[in-house]
Amino acid sequence: MRTDIVAAHFLGLAAVAERAATELSPDVAEVAGMIEQAFRAGGKLLFCGNGGSAADAQHLATEYVVRFRRNRRPLPAIALTTDTSLLTAASNDLGYREVFARQVEALGRPGDVLFLHSTSGDSENMLAAADAAGRMGMVSVGVLAGNGGQLRERVDRALIVQTDSGAHAQELHIAIGHAICELVERAFAEMP
Repeated sequence: MRTDIVAAHFLGLAAVAERAATELSPDVAEVAGMIEQAFRAGGKLLFCGNGGSAADAQHLATEYVVRFRRNRRPLPAIALTTDTSLLTAASNDLGYREVFARQVEALGRPGDVLFLHSTSGDSENMLAAADAAGRMGMVSVGVLAGNGGQLRERVDRALIVQTDSGAHAQELHIAIGHAICELVERAFAEMP
């Protein structure tokens, strides 16, 4: 068995996680505060991403609507990656670049928060969504990797995992999402 390959993956992830813990913790806590404030003002979260990041968007939206660790009221969050009729219609009629931007324009309101999950930071549909969020008066948060790509400059807050490994980036993106959700959930929890 090639346990050396498995161990190398875990050790690589641990190194990226340790760096993220040192560099990103203050920013992650600040984003959690922004989300809490948005919820208290009647806002909602929108999530988007492509490929594995689309799955991350769905995963994290569910944590807010259902629960993460604690019982509390449901919090409004929507993954823009789940409606196949909408995604295929928008792709066919408007072009794939618009699949998330169109939903942001339809569902977003000033004070809402858009999470954009991207390992490259350069996908055209993510850039268009970030631009739409800006026009709508929403706050945009990019959960990114590497150098952050073009999204780094197009979002209000960029949380960038310093790695060129797409796998480690996505693993840490979920961890970042869970850390944010943990803080937000504590603010709304019914149980200690």
